Amino acid sequence: MSAHTPVLLHEAINSVLIDGNGLYVDGTFGRGGHTKELLSRLSGKGRVIGFDKDPVAIDLGKVVFKFEERLELIHESFSKLHLVLKKRGDLGDVSGVLLDLGVSSPQLDQGDRGFSFLHDGPLDMRMNNSKGMTAAQWIAESDQDELIKIFKTYGEEKFAVRIAKNIIQKRFQEPIETTHQLAAIVSEAHPRWKRGQHPATKIFQAIRIHINNELEDLDVLLKNVLKILKVGGRLVVISFHSLEDRKVKQFIREKEKGPVLPKGIPIRDAEHKILLRNIGKSIKPSGFNIQENKRSRSAIMRVAERVA
Repeated sequence: MSAHTPVLLHEAINSVLIDGNGLYVDGTFGRGGHTKELLSRLSGKGRVIGFDKDPVAIDLGKVVFKFEERLELIHESFSKLHLVLKKRGDLGDVSGVLLDLGVSSPQLDQGDRGFSFLHDGPLDMRMNNSKGMTAAQWIAESDQDELIKIFKTYGEEKFAVRIAKNIIQKRFQEPIETTHQLAAIVSEAHPRWKRGQHPATKIFQAIRIHINNELEDLDVLLKNVLKILKVGGRLVVISFHSLEDRKVKQFIREKEKGPVLPKGIPIRDAEHKILLRNIGKSIKPSGFNIQENKRSRSAIMRVAERVA
């Protein structure tokens, strides 16, 4: 497998592991770093199910972990987790769910995947490159309003209008099919660069999130995670931008407070169900973590425990 240093490796495993004999889900298997550490700390009865949209990650994982009987790998989005577990009869029996929502270094470093403007390659950006619309197809077919909406919503890009207009203008001249083409078009339309950040960063993020339905998948997982976890089970989520982290933070806060009820309605404490307990403060990488993996600098980890 390609070298990839898992973000917040020990912090994540320390947080998710509550039972050495338990069933755990790594919802973003990637190159298997978190799973490997988790397996090393489980008993012979413990089990891990790894999910990943990327067929390459699953195929490599099956080779690397071919002798590991406690691990099962599934080529599927973590948004389907509740359906898979229900079919297996494991719904409500999971001791921990771990999500590392970042793009792995091997994915970023492979130019032919189209995730990064640092490496020239086809504008693909699909986690599952066997189906769905590529980034190049989406750029070719979207009107200006659609481009602006996605850049603003998923990239929080303040110059979305200027960038979208330039994309529309340039695609009349020639198809936009490579990462370097798109990065150059974005840079040309961007009036000023934030120090230390390429102007195409937010645009690439926005397109990737949209193409892969990343936030929709997270919404589905959060909606069903209480059915998945057993009481005492842990949810651990590592996010890399504010859109993801905001969703996780709000979800934990809502379930920790219980349902919102009109003032003055008499209700016993037992009826005012608290479903989750926030575990500690959010965790960010240390200076040492960032030295080991510079791409981890924007990571933030949140942990919650099912209490009812």
